[in-house]
Amino acid sequence: MIVPIRIAPSVRPSRRTPEEVLRAFRARLAAGARLLPVGTARRDPLRLLSSGYAPRHEVSLFGTTFYLAELRQNDDVRFFVAYVVPPAASGPAAIHPRLLYKDLSLVWRAASHLQRSPEGIWIGKGDVKTGVEDGEEITYSDEATTNLPLEMQTALETLARRARQIPHDERAVDRVLRRAPLGRIEAYRDFTEPRRRAQADRRNLVNGGRPVARFRRKGDPASLVFAPGFAPDFARGIVEVARATSRMYGGALRRYRILARNRRAQYLFIAGPRQVWIPAVQATTTELSSYGVRTVDVAVDEDLLVPGYEYHFVDESLDPPVLRSQIPPGYAGAPSDVDESRADASAWLERLPVVRQFRREVLGERRAGATAARRAPRRRALC
Repeated sequence: MIVPIRIAPSVRPSRRTPEEVLRAFRARLAAGARLLPVGTARRDPLRLLSSGYAPRHEVSLFGTTFYLAELRQNDDVRFFVAYVVPPAASGPAAIHPRLLYKDLSLVWRAASHLQRSPEGIWIGKGDVKTGVEDGEEITYSDEATTNLPLEMQTALETLARRARQIPHDERAVDRVLRRAPLGRIEAYRDFTEPRRRAQADRRNLVNGGRPVARFRRKGDPASLVFAPGFAPDFARGIVEVARATSRMYGGALRRYRILARNRRAQYLFIAGPRQVWIPAVQATTTELSSYGVRTVDVAVDEDLLVPGYEYHFVDESLDPPVLRSQIPPGYAGAPSDVDESRADASAWLERLPVVRQFRREVLGERRAGATAARRAPRRRALC
């Protein structure tokens, strides 16, 4: 079955009051909707509502409704407990409690599962990919599969900004997320199967499943090329400009949602006082899974998606210590003042032709990247 495509404006939170949202949610339950948690709350699903996780906000996109409780946080992330209600084909609706959190790349995601160890928790990041590292095949998380639709990112930002007090909560992750054994990074079938079904029909594959952006030479940002039709349309493709703030990134940010020239893909650009980066590329398809994420992917080289600050630190727990870095070699700058495990990636970002073009054509900077490049000299601060 072909998944429909639609160029949609970004959605806003419902104007319903929290009391009206809760009444609408309870009306669904009264009409026979099934509440289906996969964490420890599965023993008594309705207890979620009496334990501080009653929905107070509502967002709808492509026929899927998201009921969200108040924003909470633990030592790792800020999050909403959300109740995802997909369109009901027939019979009573199913309601899926999920955990929506903001990643450090400033994109809102849906956690797929959970691991606990003596060192703490690890939040599952969706489906997996395979690759080759040091001559060996490895399996790793495809984090982009957990990104929530770009069309609802601003709505989540809006609701997060409205929160005046954010309670600390270490219980929600276990109540809502399925706990996996240590070592399991792959999501479970309720996350992966909708993706498999959608992508089994090759007509749904964006660019035939091939990357829409790649580097001709690894480690060379200037060698970035786009597949025909998939470059961002800076002239006529800007569908949203929104504002956000981030202490790590130095204050005020602007978020741009920009369509590809052929409208089969869309890009999120974030412009801060220092950096410009692309944290997400998505399809313009309309099918969402019970996790609220798209079932159709857009493949890109992951070095295109390096955030303004990315992990770059020496892991002292190993003997000998090992450098852990997700910044292309040779391009790590100074560590963040907020999180010393992350380094400034400006030296890489400002050499990407698409970032230079964005600065010139969208931000109106005459010498695209020149100022930022002077502020972020190419150096290795932590290695």
